[in-house]
Amino acid sequence: MSLACAICGKTAARGNNVSHANNRRKRTFKPNLQRIRASVNGQPKYIRACTDCIRSNKVEKAIRPSLIVD
Repeated sequence: MSLACAICGKTAARGNNVSHANNRRKRTFKPNLQRIRASVNGQPKYIRACTDCIRSNKVEKAIRPSLIVD
């Protein structure tokens, strides 16, 4: 399972934890990925998308057939 957004390709970034005494430790900044059911090429599929893409409507969510009421 990759730590990358299926929409924008955002991946983990590297940096430092910096303490008050200015001590530095390596760390990674991971994207906030969510497993969502999206419509990919007209078919529902589970993908991992970051919350930025979900909030900005770059992801077209799939509608479950049981929830459609006529």
